[in-house]
Amino acid sequence: MKIDFTGRQVLVTGSTNGIGFAVAKGFLEAGANVILNGRSATSIDNAMQRLGALAGKARGFAGDLSDEGACAQLLAQYPDVDVLINNLGIFNPQDFFDTPDSEWQRFFDVNVMSGVRLSRAYAPGMVTRGWGRIVFISSESALNIPSDMIHYGFSKTAQLAVSRGLAKRLAGTGVTVNAVLPGPTLSEGVAEMLRPEVERTGESLEKVAADFVNTHRSTSIIQRAARVEEVANMVIYVSSEQASATTGAALRVDGGVVDSLV
Repeated sequence: MKIDFTGRQVLVTGSTNGIGFAVAKGFLEAGANVILNGRSATSIDNAMQRLGALAGKARGFAGDLSDEGACAQLLAQYPDVDVLINNLGIFNPQDFFDTPDSEWQRFFDVNVMSGVRLSRAYAPGMVTRGWGRIVFISSESALNIPSDMIHYGFSKTAQLAVSRGLAKRLAGTGVTVNAVLPGPTLSEGVAEMLRPEVERTGESLEKVAADFVNTHRSTSIIQRAARVEEVANMVIYVSSEQASATTGAALRVDGGVVDSLV
């Protein structure tokens, strides 16, 4: 199987590090023209430097896409894309009784509404052209709501509702809509969360991450954190021509954390 995105325009939100960066890099390696997104010009510049020669086919947009005005600016600059990866997201453990309304709203705006707005804006052009891909990066926490960050799980479940409903709304158009559900993944954000334990124990980051998974996600079958590239591989595939019969799906890259047959 040869996956080729030559000539395709791809937008990956929140793509200056972590899963988003790995996804953007994977698309570039497959021949796509990719729009990177980060909150600042500095983050875009740093990502471009990390891409090396691949940066020649990448462009950037600096802005917080949880904000409606920033989305409007993005659309004015890049009015059409063939593939939209709604990756922008935040997470933060916080007890339910200590989580104020403002934090619930912030998680909803970043994790859900950014994807809603961009999908609403870009899908009509995909329909007109008869081809398009929209992917929401959700989480296994959408199915296994974590007790220490219920607000996060809620936002990820909402993404599943949007992606499934939008897939049905776009039935027969040639545009597919899917969600990808990573499990514990060794992104920069997770590495930073685990850094105190790495410093305390002197163990490698990978070992500390594996211990975290086995303690807090004991149903994991791979018994380790996934690499960002492993998540990106699923995103690239489901966005490809070869995945044309896959839509309305919630595709798990969770290492078997969700203890379910389907």
